Amino acid sequence: MRQTPHLAGTSTAQPPATAPRRSARRRAAAAVVVGALALTVSACGSDDPLNHPWRPGGGAAQAGSGDGAAQVEGLTGTVAGAGSSAQEAAMQAWIAGFQSANPDVSVAYDPVGSGGGRTQFVEGGIAYAGSDAPLDEQELAAAQERCAPGEVAELPLYISPIAVMFNLEGVETLNMSAATIAGIFARDITRWDDERIAADNPGVALPDLPITPVNRSDESGTTENFTEYLHEAAPEAWPFDPSGNWPLTGGQSAQGTSGVVQTVQDGQGTITYADASRAGTLGTVALGVGGDWVPFSPEAAAAVVDASPRAEGRPAASLVVALDRDTTAPGAYPLVLVSYTIACTAYADAADGELVEAFLTYVASEDGQAAAAQAAGSAPISEGLREQVMTVVEAISQEAM
Repeated sequence: MRQTPHLAGTSTAQPPATAPRRSARRRAAAAVVVGALALTVSACGSDDPLNHPWRPGGGAAQAGSGDGAAQVEGLTGTVAGAGSSAQEAAMQAWIAGFQSANPDVSVAYDPVGSGGGRTQFVEGGIAYAGSDAPLDEQELAAAQERCAPGEVAELPLYISPIAVMFNLEGVETLNMSAATIAGIFARDITRWDDERIAADNPGVALPDLPITPVNRSDESGTTENFTEYLHEAAPEAWPFDPSGNWPLTGGQSAQGTSGVVQTVQDGQGTITYADASRAGTLGTVALGVGGDWVPFSPEAAAAVVDASPRAEGRPAASLVVALDRDTTAPGAYPLVLVSYTIACTAYADAADGELVEAFLTYVASEDGQAAAAQAAGSAPISEGLREQVMTVVEAISQEAM
């Protein structure tokens, strides 16, 4: 069984985004030693017109303003990435802010899904990738070969709960245990008025209506996180191993985060799993955790990840920790997505190294994380995590291999 480790942190003060970049010739291009820390996520919250339930500040997103993005003198060129569709809104904000400050640079990102992004990165087709799950053993070996003589870096720069969201007229929220959710997606619970749903939702008028679960059709880190949660929290109801590919055949499916959300919005009695920032006006599920019902929020996600240990057996530049999915801690929300940016600490093309370093410096900065929080509802990373990330980013070599 593939374990999916994750990392997250707490937001505090941080260095200015305009701090000068070190010369690549004064940085080591070899291994980066990073200490393991126990980290937490901080919360920010308010309503907003994009219906991201905890995006700070309300009002329209200002992701394209470029406020706080440092201009890098003489920086030009084009760099391309691909991967996680859950990261799409945040990535658009990061790209807009970075390009606004650096108008001679073009940064591209194709939200093909985590699996597609990892494949393209390993094959050398892109300079960086977004993935909602760390590289597996085979991918990690191939990525290390691609990045030699440097290392492959896995940087946790996007943190968000995964929401179980549904479209049921007149119902805004439901309580469900992990076993109930597993039963629905395993197609064992097939109607909304099933007694197993009704028992945990007294007073809710549940219709005599078929349940239509919608899963991702593409390989997806969100799917891997979701199936890992089901497998660990409700193993009897979900006997399938965690995987980025949906384990059941038939049923209704759609491509990417936008695809499953749109399918649920267009239906009635539909239900899916997706990055919580995309819930919009859909109904959402509060998870059963330790005798309580816990709705999604950055605070609840932090209660799960704040004491997570560092994952073992990974390269020093891989900032990944293991996450306890079947926690009973009060107020914890164990269905959490931590999306990684995958890059190399050494590039054959000096221009790629320079652009990746500059772009990821902005992404990891306080301003970059605030832009993502405003555009996508994600939780900003901590100062402690930022220091770890920047130790890796500042070691990116711009020398040809």
